[in-house]
Amino acid sequence: MAMYSDDVAPSRVEGAAQFVVRKIGLRDLMIALRLGWDDFNAIPSHAILLCVIYPVLGLVLFRLVLGYSVLPLLFPLAAGFALIGPFAALGLYDLSRRRERGENPSVWDAIQVLRAPSLGAMLGLGTLLFAWFATWIATADAIYVAIFGYAPAASIPDFMKRVLTTPEGWSLIIVGCGVGFLFAVVALCVSVVSFPLMLDRHASAIDAIRTSVRAVMKNPVAMAAWGLIVAALLVIGSLPLFVGLAVVLPVLGHATWHLYRKVVEPGPNRPQERPRPPAGRRYAADFPAVLFPWSRER
Repeated sequence: MAMYSDDVAPSRVEGAAQFVVRKIGLRDLMIALRLGWDDFNAIPSHAILLCVIYPVLGLVLFRLVLGYSVLPLLFPLAAGFALIGPFAALGLYDLSRRRERGENPSVWDAIQVLRAPSLGAMLGLGTLLFAWFATWIATADAIYVAIFGYAPAASIPDFMKRVLTTPEGWSLIIVGCGVGFLFAVVALCVSVVSFPLMLDRHASAIDAIRTSVRAVMKNPVAMAAWGLIVAALLVIGSLPLFVGLAVVLPVLGHATWHLYRKVVEPGPNRPQERPRPPAGRRYAADFPAVLFPWSRER
Protein backbone atom coordinates (compact mmCIF):
# COMPACT_ATOMS: atom_id res chain seq x y z
CA MET A 1 0.00 0.00 0.00
CA ALA A 2 1.30 3.43 -0.91
CA MET A 3 2.26 5.72 1.90
CA TYR A 4 0.64 9.07 2.58
CA SER A 5 2.01 11.64 0.15
CA ASP A 6 3.63 13.70 2.90
CA ASP A 7 5.14 10.76 4.74
CA VAL A 8 8.56 11.33 6.23
CA ALA A 9 10.90 9.33 8.39
CA PRO A 10 10.48 9.89 12.13
CA SER A 11 13.96 11.38 12.33
CA ARG A 12 12.81 14.28 10.16
CA VAL A 13 9.97 15.28 12.47
CA GLU A 14 10.75 18.70 13.89
CA GLY A 15 10.81 19.66 17.54
CA ALA A 16 8.68 22.38 19.09
CA ALA A 17 11.61 24.80 19.24
CA GLN A 18 11.94 24.62 15.44
CA PHE A 19 8.40 25.85 14.86
CA VAL A 20 8.81 29.61 14.53
CA VAL A 21 5.77 31.61 15.65
CA ARG A 22 5.04 34.93 13.98
CA LYS A 23 3.39 38.05 15.34
CA ILE A 24 0.05 38.66 13.61
CA GLY A 25 -2.61 41.36 13.69
CA LEU A 26 -6.34 41.69 13.28
CA ARG A 27 -5.93 42.17 9.53
CA ASP A 28 -4.43 38.68 9.31
CA LEU A 29 -7.59 37.26 10.88
CA MET A 30 -9.71 38.91 8.20
CA ILE A 31 -7.44 37.56 5.49
CA ALA A 32 -7.70 34.04 6.96
CA LEU A 33 -11.50 34.30 7.00
CA ARG A 34 -11.58 35.55 3.42
CA LEU A 35 -9.33 32.72 2.25
CA GLY A 36 -11.47 30.26 4.19
CA TRP A 37 -14.55 31.58 2.41
CA ASP A 38 -12.74 31.25 -0.94
CA ASP A 39 -11.95 27.61 -0.17
CA PHE A 40 -15.55 26.96 0.78
CA ASN A 41 -16.77 28.53 -2.46
CA ALA A 42 -14.32 26.43 -4.45
CA ILE A 43 -15.36 23.12 -2.84
CA PRO A 44 -18.72 23.73 -1.10
CA SER A 45 -20.18 20.28 -1.67
CA HIS A 46 -17.18 18.59 -0.11
CA ALA A 47 -17.14 20.91 2.87
CA ILE A 48 -20.85 20.51 3.55
CA LEU A 49 -20.56 16.72 3.22
CA LEU A 50 -17.80 16.61 5.80
CA CYS A 51 -19.75 18.77 8.27
CA VAL A 52 -23.29 17.51 7.72
CA ILE A 53 -23.02 15.68 11.04
CA TYR A 54 -23.34 19.02 12.83
CA PRO A 55 -26.77 20.13 11.57
CA VAL A 56 -27.96 16.52 11.88
CA LEU A 57 -26.81 16.52 15.49
CA GLY A 58 -28.52 19.87 15.94
CA LEU A 59 -31.82 18.49 14.72
CA VAL A 60 -31.46 15.50 17.05
CA LEU A 61 -30.79 17.86 19.93
CA PHE A 62 -33.84 19.91 18.98
CA ARG A 63 -35.97 16.76 19.02
CA LEU A 64 -34.68 15.92 22.47
CA VAL A 65 -35.46 19.43 23.61
CA LEU A 66 -39.09 18.92 22.63
CA GLY A 67 -39.14 16.33 25.39
CA TYR A 68 -37.50 18.88 27.74
CA SER A 69 -35.04 16.24 28.97
CA VAL A 70 -31.91 18.10 27.90
CA LEU A 71 -33.32 21.59 27.61
CA PRO A 72 -30.94 23.16 30.18
CA LEU A 73 -27.99 21.68 28.28
CA LEU A 74 -28.95 22.92 24.83
CA PHE A 75 -26.80 26.06 25.01
CA PRO A 76 -23.79 24.26 26.56
CA LEU A 77 -24.01 21.60 23.82
CA ALA A 78 -24.07 24.27 21.11
CA ALA A 79 -21.19 26.16 22.72
CA GLY A 80 -19.26 22.90 23.02
CA PHE A 81 -18.84 22.77 19.24
CA ALA A 82 -16.03 25.30 19.71
CA LEU A 83 -14.17 22.82 21.92
CA ILE A 84 -14.21 19.86 19.51
CA GLY A 85 -14.34 21.80 16.23
CA PRO A 86 -10.54 21.92 15.70
CA PHE A 87 -10.41 18.13 15.64
CA ALA A 88 -13.57 17.68 13.56
CA ALA A 89 -12.15 19.96 10.85
CA LEU A 90 -9.13 17.76 10.03
CA GLY A 91 -10.43 16.95 6.57
CA LEU A 92 -11.04 20.63 5.85
CA TYR A 93 -7.44 21.49 6.71
CA ASP A 94 -6.27 18.91 4.19
CA LEU A 95 -8.59 20.28 1.49
CA SER A 96 -7.21 23.80 2.04
CA ARG A 97 -3.65 22.49 2.08
CA ARG A 98 -4.10 20.69 -1.23
CA ARG A 99 -5.86 23.64 -2.86
CA GLU A 100 -2.99 25.85 -1.64
CA ARG A 101 -0.62 23.60 -3.60
CA GLY A 102 -2.61 24.17 -6.77
CA GLU A 103 -4.49 20.87 -6.72
CA ASN A 104 -8.18 20.41 -7.42
CA PRO A 105 -9.06 18.53 -4.22
CA SER A 106 -11.87 16.02 -3.97
CA VAL A 107 -13.64 14.55 -0.98
CA TRP A 108 -11.34 11.51 -1.17
CA ASP A 109 -8.37 13.77 -0.45
CA ALA A 110 -10.01 14.78 2.82
CA ILE A 111 -10.61 11.15 3.76
CA GLN A 112 -6.95 10.34 3.16
CA VAL A 113 -6.10 12.46 6.19
CA LEU A 114 -6.78 9.19 8.04
CA ARG A 115 -3.50 7.91 6.62
CA ALA A 116 -1.37 10.85 7.74
CA PRO A 117 1.83 9.93 9.61
CA SER A 118 0.70 12.04 12.56
CA LEU A 119 -2.76 10.45 12.79
CA GLY A 120 -2.00 8.91 16.18
CA ALA A 121 -1.00 12.27 17.62
CA MET A 122 -4.10 13.93 16.15
CA LEU A 123 -6.36 11.22 17.55
CA GLY A 124 -4.71 11.58 20.95
CA LEU A 125 -5.29 15.32 21.08
CA GLY A 126 -8.78 14.86 19.66
CA THR A 127 -9.59 12.44 22.48
CA LEU A 128 -8.35 15.04 24.95
CA LEU A 129 -10.68 17.65 23.44
CA PHE A 130 -13.65 15.27 23.56
CA ALA A 131 -12.88 14.62 27.24
CA TRP A 132 -12.71 18.39 27.79
CA PHE A 133 -16.07 18.72 26.02
CA ALA A 134 -17.63 16.03 28.23
CA THR A 135 -16.22 17.77 31.32
CA TRP A 136 -17.77 21.05 30.19
CA ILE A 137 -21.20 19.45 29.72
CA ALA A 138 -21.01 17.81 33.14
CA THR A 139 -19.94 21.11 34.70
CA ALA A 140 -22.74 23.03 33.01
CA ASP A 141 -25.26 20.46 34.25
CA ALA A 142 -23.88 20.71 37.78
CA ILE A 143 -24.16 24.51 37.70
CA TYR A 144 -27.80 24.31 36.59
CA VAL A 145 -28.68 21.75 39.26
CA ALA A 146 -26.93 23.80 41.96
CA ILE A 147 -29.03 26.84 41.07
CA PHE A 148 -32.40 25.38 40.03
CA GLY A 149 -32.35 21.89 41.47
CA TYR A 150 -33.48 18.73 39.68
CA ALA A 151 -37.01 19.87 38.84
CA PRO A 152 -37.39 20.02 35.03
CA ALA A 153 -38.84 23.03 33.26
CA ALA A 154 -42.54 22.63 32.43
CA SER A 155 -42.07 24.00 28.91
CA ILE A 156 -39.69 25.95 26.75
CA PRO A 157 -41.37 29.30 27.64
CA ASP A 158 -41.16 28.34 31.31
CA PHE A 159 -37.46 27.59 30.96
CA MET A 160 -36.80 30.89 29.18
CA LYS A 161 -38.73 32.76 31.88
CA ARG A 162 -36.67 31.09 34.61
CA VAL A 163 -33.38 31.99 32.95
CA LEU A 164 -34.14 35.50 31.74
CA THR A 165 -36.42 36.99 34.40
CA THR A 166 -35.30 35.57 37.76
CA PRO A 167 -32.24 36.25 39.94
CA GLU A 168 -31.40 32.56 39.78
CA GLY A 169 -31.46 32.73 35.98
CA TRP A 170 -29.17 35.73 35.95
CA SER A 171 -26.78 33.87 38.24
CA LEU A 172 -26.88 30.92 35.85
CA ILE A 173 -26.01 33.16 32.90
CA ILE A 174 -23.14 34.88 34.71
CA VAL A 175 -21.63 31.75 36.27
CA GLY A 176 -22.23 29.56 33.21
CA CYS A 177 -20.72 32.03 30.76
CA GLY A 178 -17.77 32.66 33.08
CA VAL A 179 -16.95 28.99 33.47
CA GLY A 180 -17.57 28.36 29.77
CA PHE A 181 -15.14 31.17 28.95
CA LEU A 182 -12.42 29.40 30.95
CA PHE A 183 -13.08 26.13 29.12
CA ALA A 184 -12.92 27.94 25.78
CA VAL A 185 -9.65 29.70 26.65
CA VAL A 186 -7.98 26.40 27.52
CA ALA A 187 -9.23 24.78 24.31
CA LEU A 188 -8.06 27.76 22.25
CA CYS A 189 -4.58 27.71 23.77
CA VAL A 190 -4.21 23.97 23.24
CA SER A 191 -5.61 23.64 19.73
CA VAL A 192 -5.60 26.92 17.79
CA VAL A 193 -2.81 25.73 15.44
CA SER A 194 -2.12 22.24 16.80
CA PHE A 195 -3.99 20.09 14.28
CA PRO A 196 -2.82 21.95 11.16
CA LEU A 197 0.73 21.75 12.51
CA MET A 198 0.51 18.01 13.09
CA LEU A 199 -0.98 17.50 9.64
CA ASP A 200 1.51 19.74 7.83
CA ARG A 201 4.75 19.18 9.72
CA HIS A 202 4.06 15.82 11.41
CA ALA A 203 4.62 17.30 14.87
CA SER A 204 3.98 15.29 18.00
CA ALA A 205 0.95 16.20 20.10
CA ILE A 206 3.14 17.69 22.85
CA ASP A 207 5.14 19.83 20.41
CA ALA A 208 1.95 20.96 18.69
CA ILE A 209 0.35 21.98 22.00
CA ARG A 210 3.50 23.86 23.06
CA THR A 211 3.59 25.71 19.74
CA SER A 212 -0.11 26.54 20.00
CA VAL A 213 0.36 27.95 23.50
CA ARG A 214 3.34 30.02 22.28
CA ALA A 215 1.20 31.34 19.42
CA VAL A 216 -1.46 32.51 21.88
CA MET A 217 1.09 34.06 24.24
CA LYS A 218 2.78 35.93 21.39
CA ASN A 219 -0.52 37.14 19.93
CA PRO A 220 -2.92 37.58 22.88
CA VAL A 221 -5.04 40.31 21.27
CA ALA A 222 -5.33 38.60 17.89
CA MET A 223 -6.10 35.21 19.43
CA ALA A 224 -8.69 36.72 21.77
CA ALA A 225 -10.31 38.34 18.74
CA TRP A 226 -10.20 35.02 16.90
CA GLY A 227 -11.95 33.32 19.81
CA LEU A 228 -14.67 35.98 19.78
CA ILE A 229 -15.09 35.60 16.01
CA VAL A 230 -15.46 31.83 16.34
CA ALA A 231 -17.98 32.20 19.18
CA ALA A 232 -20.04 34.79 17.28
CA LEU A 233 -20.13 32.73 14.08
CA LEU A 234 -21.12 29.61 16.00
CA VAL A 235 -24.02 31.49 17.62
CA ILE A 236 -25.13 32.78 14.21
CA GLY A 237 -24.88 29.31 12.70
CA SER A 238 -26.80 27.74 15.59
CA LEU A 239 -29.82 30.03 15.41
CA PRO A 240 -31.76 28.37 12.54
CA LEU A 241 -31.88 24.93 14.22
CA PHE A 242 -28.11 24.52 13.77
CA VAL A 243 -28.47 24.28 9.99
CA GLY A 244 -26.24 27.33 9.53
CA LEU A 245 -23.35 25.32 10.98
CA ALA A 246 -23.15 23.49 7.63
CA VAL A 247 -21.68 26.74 6.28
CA VAL A 248 -20.09 28.28 9.37
CA LEU A 249 -18.05 25.23 10.39
CA PRO A 250 -16.48 24.57 6.97
CA VAL A 251 -15.55 28.24 6.59
CA LEU A 252 -14.00 28.28 10.07
CA GLY A 253 -12.17 25.03 9.35
CA HIS A 254 -10.65 26.37 6.14
CA ALA A 255 -9.89 29.71 7.80
CA THR A 256 -8.09 27.95 10.65
CA TRP A 257 -5.69 26.43 8.13
CA HIS A 258 -4.90 29.86 6.73
CA LEU A 259 -4.56 31.28 10.25
CA TYR A 260 -2.00 28.55 10.91
CA ARG A 261 -0.10 29.65 7.79
CA LYS A 262 -0.06 33.20 9.12
CA VAL A 263 1.09 32.23 12.61
CA VAL A 264 3.68 29.48 12.01
CA GLU A 265 6.52 29.98 9.56
CA PRO A 266 6.94 27.21 6.95
CA GLY A 267 9.65 24.66 7.64
CA PRO A 268 13.00 25.02 5.82
CA ASN A 269 12.86 21.45 4.51
CA ARG A 270 9.37 20.66 3.37
CA PRO A 271 8.68 17.02 2.47
CA GLN A 272 8.71 16.21 -1.24
CA GLU A 273 5.22 15.74 -2.60
CA ARG A 274 4.48 12.69 -4.67
CA PRO A 275 2.60 13.47 -7.89
CA ARG A 276 -0.98 12.30 -7.90
CA PRO A 277 -1.72 9.57 -10.44
CA PRO A 278 -4.29 10.37 -13.15
CA ALA A 279 -7.81 9.43 -12.21
CA GLY A 280 -8.43 7.33 -15.33
CA ARG A 281 -11.79 5.95 -16.36
CA ARG A 282 -14.16 4.38 -13.86
CA TYR A 283 -16.71 1.67 -14.53
CA ALA A 284 -19.91 0.64 -12.81
CA ALA A 285 -18.38 -2.76 -12.08
CA ASP A 286 -15.81 -1.04 -9.86
CA PHE A 287 -18.50 -0.07 -7.33
CA PRO A 288 -18.20 -0.15 -4.32
CA ALA A 289 -14.42 -0.46 -4.55
CA VAL A 290 -14.21 3.13 -5.84
CA LEU A 291 -15.40 4.29 -2.43
CA PHE A 292 -12.09 3.12 -0.97
CA PRO A 293 -9.43 4.33 -3.43
CA TRP A 294 -6.51 3.48 -1.17
CA SER A 295 -7.39 -0.21 -1.38
CA ARG A 296 -6.29 -0.21 -5.03
CA GLU A 297 -2.86 1.33 -4.34
CA ARG A 298 0.26 -0.78 -4.23
